[in-house]
Formats: sequence, structure tokens, C-alpha cells
Amino acid sequence: MIKKFLDKLMGKSTPGTSGGKPHFGKREEVPATVHGINPELVDRRAAEVVATLKQAGYEAYIVGGAVRDLLLGLRPKDFDVATNATPEQVKGLFRRAFIIGKRFRIVHVVHGRGREHEVIEVSTFRAYLDNAAAGQVTGNEKTSKAQLSGMQHAVDASGRVLRDNVWGPQDEDATRRDFTVNAMYYDPVSQIVVDYHKGIQDAKKKTLRMIGDPATRYREDPVRIIRAVRFAAKLSGLGFTIDSKTAAPLVQSQALLADVPQSRMFDEMLKLLQTGHSLASIEQLRKLGMARGIYPLLDVAVERADTPFVKAALIDTDRRVNEGKPVAPSFLLACVLWEDVRNGWELRLNQRQHPLPALQDAIDEVFDKRIGDVSGRGKLAADMREIWVMQPRFEKRVGSTPFGMVMQPRFRAGFDFMRLRADVGEVEEALAEWWQDFQTADDERREDLMDQAREEQKARQKAQPVVKRVPRSAAPAPARSPDGQDSAARSAGPAGEGDAYGELASQGDVPKKRRRRRRKPGGGESAGGDNAPASAAAGD
Repeated sequence: MIKKFLDKLMGKSTPGTSGGKPHFGKREEVPATVHGINPELVDRRAAEVVATLKQAGYEAYIVGGAVRDLLLGLRPKDFDVATNATPEQVKGLFRRAFIIGKRFRIVHVVHGRGREHEVIEVSTFRAYLDNAAAGQVTGNEKTSKAQLSGMQHAVDASGRVLRDNVWGPQDEDATRRDFTVNAMYYDPVSQIVVDYHKGIQDAKKKTLRMIGDPATRYREDPVRIIRAVRFAAKLSGLGFTIDSKTAAPLVQSQALLADVPQSRMFDEMLKLLQTGHSLASIEQLRKLGMARGIYPLLDVAVERADTPFVKAALIDTDRRVNEGKPVAPSFLLACVLWEDVRNGWELRLNQRQHPLPALQDAIDEVFDKRIGDVSGRGKLAADMREIWVMQPRFEKRVGSTPFGMVMQPRFRAGFDFMRLRADVGEVEEALAEWWQDFQTADDERREDLMDQAREEQKARQKAQPVVKRVPRSAAPAPARSPDGQDSAARSAGPAGEGDAYGELASQGDVPKKRRRRRRKPGGGESAGGDNAPASAAAGD
């Protein structure tokens, strides 16, 4: 109390205050008649998680982007829940719940199994803490693991938060979130929206505004830079724009991303490209002057976004996401990097390398140059490699190859890849149509298709110009030298070692070459003379 009084006299602000006055915002409870959220858009299992927590005596709300989407009349793809229960208390209430994370401990509540399972992410209200009072770490997450193990709130030298696991009240939790439209809480039981930072007003104005000082918030977590781009891209179709004060420090703060772990940057890149608005995200990056420098692999995607093949892949990815179909990062990255693989492959083929080893070498070179060390590279690399290696095999439509191809686990991905290549004119459309029919046909139809492929192969062979070889027997006799030997005989060596000489000698057209006998090393001059083998002269 004395310290607070002295700070007040000296004009100092305490954590969570500004000029002695709380700046956590004023709590507003907005009823359903005002916000107009349709309860049918709320995920049933997310509502059950909230209800279970409330029945246990805890506060619980749907929070974040899901509330924003509900206000806009959209059906959210993901639902997050915030509560005042600790991770251990949350875990104890659900049969399948797992505590994950170190930097930011949360609970994953799992519903269902297999492909039909759904994960509800539950976080505990965080306290708003002054980073100046946090534990200081000189290194990063990897280099300072031992030091971070006992910390609940820690930052590095740049101010980036490495640990954020101090619990607090809801108003402080709202203040430490990023954008006002993402800092609202919805209670599906009472249907009340809790708003501390005029998020509903910003949603109506279609504005993305950072809570607090944008430059400071970007230093706390540089990934917010990418999130700003992603949200702007996602909501651009609805007319949303980034607030000028929020956008101003983006380019200047971009250098902070160099300190973020590569695995997290890789995940954020995938969110930009695989959440249904990849083209809009690339447009936002260019518009904001951030087309390069965020992440090397993202730079390649942005650079090639206007090429026919990559653009077709991005459009197809957006379509599949919006249709609720699954997408794999390996497929999209295989499309983005195909130009590198193809160019490397062609270069090696021009050097007369065997096709398959040449393709494998080109793939290895691309992995080393473009992918680097990211989490999950093994699985990612295996899937991408299989897609690429499949491409020349699609040309083989006879024998056992087609049957073996359709049985491969990654056949569909390889076919979709080849389908895109056909769409942009890289391979014949007829080839894609043939494989489309083959994979769904019965055995009789497959035999007909293979017969068709054989006839097409024969027709192509007949259409190719025939190169006639001159028979060896009809070859003109080589010119003879003044000593009576032809040049081929002199260059070919003994009979049978050169084709030209061997054939002519068998026909008696060339004089028989006499072989000189080797003298046995004995005594006299040959033992130590100039013509003796080097080993013999040296005496071993």
C-alpha cells in the first residue's frame, strides 16, 4: 500500500493502470436483443463445455474469433472457451482433456474419435502484467529452457513474452488480447456478450483495432503482425480494414519475427495459406508492403502466386476449405516448389542423368534449399516426395503400373497434383481424363482403357520419324596408310577389341596383325635396363 501511495505521489503508474486509473475497460453486458447472435450457429460441444464449467461453479464463456464471427452472422470453424478455472481444474472435469503448451498453458477437450473428432480449446483468464516486472531471459525458448522452467511470466531482451501463465480476472484477460473484435465473451447459456473494449462498435464499423499501443503489443508477441494480416484478409470480403494506428508499425516491427521459433512461423504461414483466404492474404501482404521478409517459404509463395500453376493451387485450396474439405500442407507446398523441382530435374536430364535418380537429386536439393528444419519435416517431406515422384509414372498406362498406382495411399494427392498440371496445360488433358476414368472403373473397363493406351502408344511410335542405321557390312572400307594398315586397325588394337577391326579381320580384308612376344625377365640387359618394369628396377 505504501509503495502504491508513493507511486501515486510521484506520478508513476502501477501495472494495469495508466495515470493511477485502471485502463482495463468498462464491462458492458450486451443482451441478445442487441447483438443478434443466432444460437443455432453455436457449436453444441462448445456450449456443453461452457455448461459443464458453469455447473462446477466456474465462470466460462466462448471467446475470441468465434464471438466475432457469430456477431457477423458467420458460422465459426473453431470455438475457444475462456474460464477462471485453472488448467488442472479444467482437466479434472472432462474424461478426454489434455494440458498442452509451455509458453501459454491451455487445455484441449476432445470430443469424438478419428476424423470426426473435435477439439475445444479452453484457456484460463490471464492477468495483465507489466513486462518490466517480468523475469528477464537473455536467450530464447530453446537456449534458456532451464531458466524458463521455473517462471510463470518471462520476456526476452526485445520484450517478447516467453511465458504467460499468471492467472487473473476477466477484465485483465480481455486487455491482454490482441484486437478489440477478438476480446469479447459470449455466454451461450444466458446469451449475453461481455465487451470491455468496444469490440461490438468496431465490428459494426468494420475496423481491426489493436488493444493498447500497437508497437508495444507487436514486441510482446511478433506473431500478432501475421495475425493482423490474416484477419484483414479473412474479413476483407466483408469490408474490414486495419485501423491506421494499428497498421502504421507493421513494416517497422517485421524484423521482430526473426526471433520467433521457425516451427511457429511455419504454422503461421500455413494459417495464411490454408484457412480459405490465401489469395486475399497475399494481396494484403503486398498492400501493406510486407511481400518479403516474413518467412522464406512464404516469400516463394507470394512471388509465385501469379503463376498459372501456383495460382490454380491456391484457388483450389481456398475452394476446398470453404467447402469443408480437408487440405494438406504437403500438397500446397509441393505445388509452390514444383517449379524448383522441375527445373532441377530438367537440368540433370540435359546432363544425361537417369530420369529417376535425377528427379530424386532435384527433390533433395529443393528440400535443403527451401524447407530447412521445421517441425514435422519428415512426414511433410515424405508426402511431398511421393507426390513429385508419382508424376512421371502417370505417363505409364500399360502393364501393372496403373494398378499399383491406384493402390498407393497418396495416389489421390498425386492425381490431384497432375490434374492441376493438366488444367494449366503442363500435361495433356487426355492423360488426366484417362486416370480419372481408370481409378473409378471396374476391371473390364480398366482393361479397355489399357488397350486404348496401347493403341495410342503404337500410333505415337508410328508417327515418329524412323532413323535408319547403316549396316556394318555395308560400311565403306577404311582408308589405308602407306604401311598397309588401315587407321581403324591401328586405333582399335588387337582383333576383337574394336568393332570395326574385328569385323574386317574376320572377313580377311585386313592383314593379320602379328603379336609380339614378351621376353621373360632373366639376366643381361633386360633385368635392369630401361625397358624393365618400374617395380623390378626398384627392387620392390
